[in-house]
Amino acid sequence: MSIELSFHGGAGTVTGSRHLLEADGKSVLVDIGLFQGLKHLRLMNWEPPTFDIDRLDHILLTHSHIDHAGYLPRLVKLGYTGTVHCTPAARDLAGILLLDSAKIHEEDARYANKKKFSKHHPALPLYTTDDAEAAIARIQSVPYDQWLELESNLHARFVNVGHILGSAHIEVQASSDDGDATVVFSGDVGRYGAPLHPDPSPPPACDFMVIESTYGDRDHPSVSFAEQIRGPFRKTLERGGTILIPSFAVARAQLVTLLLREAIENGDIPEVPIHIDSPMAVNATRLYGKYLNEENLDPEIVGEGKNRLFPDKVELHREVAQSKILNNLPGPRIIISSSGMLTGGRVLHHLKRLLPDRRNLVVLVGYQAPGTRGRAMLEGAREIKVHGGMVPIEAEFLSVQGLSAHADRGELLRWVRSAEQLPKRIFVVHGEPEASQAFAAQIERELSIPTYVPRLEERFDLIRMLK
Repeated sequence: MSIELSFHGGAGTVTGSRHLLEADGKSVLVDIGLFQGLKHLRLMNWEPPTFDIDRLDHILLTHSHIDHAGYLPRLVKLGYTGTVHCTPAARDLAGILLLDSAKIHEEDARYANKKKFSKHHPALPLYTTDDAEAAIARIQSVPYDQWLELESNLHARFVNVGHILGSAHIEVQASSDDGDATVVFSGDVGRYGAPLHPDPSPPPACDFMVIESTYGDRDHPSVSFAEQIRGPFRKTLERGGTILIPSFAVARAQLVTLLLREAIENGDIPEVPIHIDSPMAVNATRLYGKYLNEENLDPEIVGEGKNRLFPDKVELHREVAQSKILNNLPGPRIIISSSGMLTGGRVLHHLKRLLPDRRNLVVLVGYQAPGTRGRAMLEGAREIKVHGGMVPIEAEFLSVQGLSAHADRGELLRWVRSAEQLPKRIFVVHGEPEASQAFAAQIERELSIPTYVPRLEERFDLIRMLK
């Protein structure tokens, strides 16, 4: 038997990463992400996986973001009983993110039934809190750089890749009767010189590399956060408006609050009340305090219930009732709420209230996948659909660049070049088609490595490719 690699998500799209490696009847799935964005992608979450659950032996998670780990509760609900492995910090974050994801699915279904705007009666969640808890119970943690024997012919290790807390690229060594192959899965590659995380560690020598391409066709701008927000923030706050910052609760919320504190201390923006309307962001920051060392972030970021990342005038909103209080508070103030791509959660209620008022400002601080409300705003939409109704966009709008935790085109190439020996073959995944194709062409042009952009469900015989 040979060694085969097939792609069941994250191929032709920037979400739903799922890469299956099979060797002599044993299999390991790297990542089990949720499809997000366009409706046809979201509907794929309701379809059976395109691999055989009963024949799946192991799952490895590069990190805990929902587009890499968010389908796990559904898979367990459908009958997966194997092991799941990731780093200790990734496991802790998965506990937060998967439970939050389940809660959002439950709340959205409940709200759809209450308002009767769903085509399905009753609307059901993709998975529940119980499903998420069952999935979390299956996750086992493995320290960075420690070899894990999955099977006698499958070994893996996790190496820090600097994307978010606990993120890793994964090296898998596979053997079969026909030969051996080493495959490195990049997961999401982090930035170089980022404030919160270490630089990504160099990949090992390998036969095959599977690399993301979220920003495979562009580089991040070099303009600072303070320069981008200074004018718009001052203008909005001086007229009594509210600034809404939709933000991912893990890594992005911590980075934004750190930068806001610096901007206030430097006099770039006035000191106003700041509201963190995300219990998950508070919990995630506690984990940063637990795991990050002095080189990455102040080790005492949490003390006496307050987070030292936050500016002084900050209020933390955990419960729904606390979130609703914000509906009656006028500006000037800043609200940070999830989700970052406006796909669900509390931020949608803030959007309905704040978008129709031109005194307010909505600030996007991260990547917006196709089909999301954030992408629609980037593309000039004058209204967006929220909870079954159309909301006009009268508020001002700002897209802040350079805060992504994803490596850009130049940094991705830098990471590949940092390997002790260049890969023999590369697969480019987890990107919009244009970005993946552009990055694949650049790899071949600059590194002379045969590079492929796989299609969904496409399968490759790795041993044959090496001959």
